Amino acid sequence: MNGKVALVTGGSRGIGAAIAVELAQAGADVVITYVQGEEAAREVVAKIEATGRRGHAVRADAADPAAAVGVVEETVNAFGRLDILVNNVGVGALGPLEDFAAETVQQVMDVNVRSVFLTTQAAAVRLGRGGRIVTIGSCMAQRVPGPGGTLYAMSKAALIGLTKALARELGGRGITANIVHPGPVDTDMNPADGPFAEPQAAMTALGRFATTAEIASMVRYLASEEASYVTGAELSVDGGHAA
Repeated sequence: MNGKVALVTGGSRGIGAAIAVELAQAGADVVITYVQGEEAAREVVAKIEATGRRGHAVRADAADPAAAVGVVEETVNAFGRLDILVNNVGVGALGPLEDFAAETVQQVMDVNVRSVFLTTQAAAVRLGRGGRIVTIGSCMAQRVPGPGGTLYAMSKAALIGLTKALARELGGRGITANIVHPGPVDTDMNPADGPFAEPQAAMTALGRFATTAEIASMVRYLASEEASYVTGAELSVDGGHAA
């Protein structure tokens, strides 16, 4: 990926941070976005720069349509081009169907669906032949193992349709679009030793959480030249959650 530029939304922590560093290690200059935690974003940029690549952090609220589009221009302004887009930003919302307020539904759909569409729409204008779009979905878009997941599962399932349509829309330009479905992943938000970890791990065939590096390695592959014939695909990195 030497000389390529990647944009990773929601890249200041967890899966997004791991992806940003992984792409830098593969040779890309990387822009990350964040909405809170400026110090964490700076730490990720420092890790990117420690690989010898350029890093840049942009504060952007994905729920704001202008910000969702603006991050693409920020990336091009910073590094002159865009080759790889990783749609990682997202929010979770679990609970009984009847408890979701209209405002919560709007927020989840704004961040998990609308922002992904708008950022991708803006990026598609900038991506050249060989461009890559990788979107982070969820194992719950393929299998919902219990109650409480209606809103989150719906928002992530929408990204499957978007990805397949993008593959058809952009394939003639040599641009690929794929979606990665992580299972339970060990992060600060959902630690593998947390109070809700045991039942999540039990739902996988491997009986454990993934590391962020295991998700990032799949994204690196999809963003690479080796994956030039992979598009419109759903790739599960879920420990057998959907098996």
